[in-house]
Parts: sequence; structure tokens; C-alpha cells
Amino acid sequence: MYKTVLIAALLVVIPGEASRNSIQANSGQQSTPSSPQENKISDQDIQLLRQDLRSKKKQVVAANLKLTDEQAVKFWPVYDQYIAEQVKIHDQKYAIIKEFATSWGSISDGQAEDLTKRALAVDNQVAELRVQYLPNFLKVLPGKQVATFYQIDRRLQMMVDLQLMSQLPLVQSQSATGSQ
Repeated sequence: MYKTVLIAALLVVIPGEASRNSIQANSGQQSTPSSPQENKISDQDIQLLRQDLRSKKKQVVAANLKLTDEQAVKFWPVYDQYIAEQVKIHDQKYAIIKEFATSWGSISDGQAEDLTKRALAVDNQVAELRVQYLPNFLKVLPGKQVATFYQIDRRLQMMVDLQLMSQLPLVQSQSATGSQ
């Protein structure tokens, strides 16, 4: 279960050859969770998967955001700084997922409430980061390109989140009796 949840969360299918006019999500199949003991994944594996995902996201942004050479020189350092800040926030998200995965099957109401509050706080931090970086992006790109970048960024994040959430079992489904 543990490995399945984390791999599903981290191995989101992002098109390698993105169209210049669209970003499409590939559909995935849900896998059946197995024993956490036989599916341990190391933090190093998670880090490598996340690095690969960031690389693919950057490729999709580059393929879909039409930048002149002059704009690219100014945009990519701001983008890299923005992503570095996002990574810090997403570290919290993956810690929550890891905690959920390791406690699935025995999660208490208190743990579920705590994990929910922490996950919502992460969502808020991502939104706040986008607002914080808006002026930085507007200093290097015109408004339409910044809006396009944010559309791409949000679409990619929604794809990751959708894939992730589709792989996580519902908390209430952990009990055989169906009690909540």
C-alpha cells in the first residue's frame, strides 16, 4: 500500500511531447494496494521521482509558453526560484501523504482531522505563493504570458493532484465495518 500510494502520487503521467496549444493528461488505472511491508519506498526514491516530475513540468512549460530569447533569460531564473519555494511547500504535502500511507488502516478521528487541516494549509500556502510571485513574473513577462504561465502551472498541479487523489483510498474505507 505504502509504495503504491507514493509511486502513484509521484509518477504522474505528463506528456513528454506537449503540444504547443494544449496540455493533456493521460488516464491511469488504479492499482490494488498491497502490504506496506513489502512495498517500502525510500526517501531517496521519492526525491528522484520528484526531480523527474519537476523536469517534465519544466519541459511542458517551455513547450507551451512562447518566450523570446530575451524573455527566457529573465523568466527561467524567476521560475526556478518559484519552483524551489513550491518544493518546500510540497515537502509538507508528501510528508502528509507518507503519514497517511503509514497509518492507513488504523487512523483515528484525531489523526484524520489533523491530516486534513495540514493538507488544507498546504493548499493555502501554494495559493499564497502564486499571489506572492505574481509581481515577480509580471516584471519579466507581459500580463498575457504570465496568465498563460499560471494556467499551465495550475493545470499541471491539478493533474498531479487528480492522479494522486485517485490513488489514495478514502479514509472511511479503512474499516471493515464501514463505521465513520
